[in-house]
Amino acid sequence: MVRKLFLNDKFILWLILLNSAILFIGGYSSSENDTFILSFADNIITALFILELVIKFNEFGVKCYFNSNWNKFDFILIAISIPAFISFIFNINVFDFSFLLVFRIMRVFKAFRFFKFIPNIGQLVSGVQRALKASVFVLIGFFIYIFITGILSYYLFQGSGSEYFSNPMISLYSTFKIFTVEGWSQIPEQITIHYSKFGSFFTYLYFIFVVLTGGIFGLSIVNSIFVESMVSDNNDELEEKIDKLDSKVTEILTKLSSDETRKNT
Repeated sequence: MVRKLFLNDKFILWLILLNSAILFIGGYSSSENDTFILSFADNIITALFILELVIKFNEFGVKCYFNSNWNKFDFILIAISIPAFISFIFNINVFDFSFLLVFRIMRVFKAFRFFKFIPNIGQLVSGVQRALKASVFVLIGFFIYIFITGILSYYLFQGSGSEYFSNPMISLYSTFKIFTVEGWSQIPEQITIHYSKFGSFFTYLYFIFVVLTGGIFGLSIVNSIFVESMVSDNNDELEEKIDKLDSKVTEILTKLSSDETRKNT
């Protein structure tokens, strides 16, 4: 009975949904008692997930279990939640394992198992893989452009007193923010407070160039390539079938033409 229950995907789905609800409600718990109850319930579900793993290992065998990519995904998500489970257990006892508390945040990753039950998720994953393969060099080039622009902006405006370019890392983040075309106008306005009209003119001109090349043209190119690859179907098999069909049609037409020639002669 227990074995059949844990081999039932619908039961596992309900466990995942319940666990996600507990994690959500846990963010609103105000008292230590409520926090403990929710944490206890969360770790009970973790124990059930571990039991599910053991049952499936016994049912399918370890090697056969890992033949499925989804099973590998499940195993990783369950494995990274085990440290949080261990830390909860040892906190009840007198031993000090407080260093394991940092792993408790990993229990959130169990909710990712929900993706397994999304209809046509396999096609979506395949689409993402195709899109990443098609756009990997574009993404690398775009990252290099962000890096160069960020470092250049840091050396240009580090003396302006702006918090957006106080060090190279913050400058890279500010450059990425400019590329998203979200509130980018605040940055040059802060920089040019103590600038002359001549300096302000070229500063505005610089940021207009950055927004156009990176924010409008750059992101548009990256998005278009990624989306086009994402929605395109993997039709290699269909093309192969069409080629075979075309060859058969050609063969039939050739045969008919040959028979017609014989009749006429």
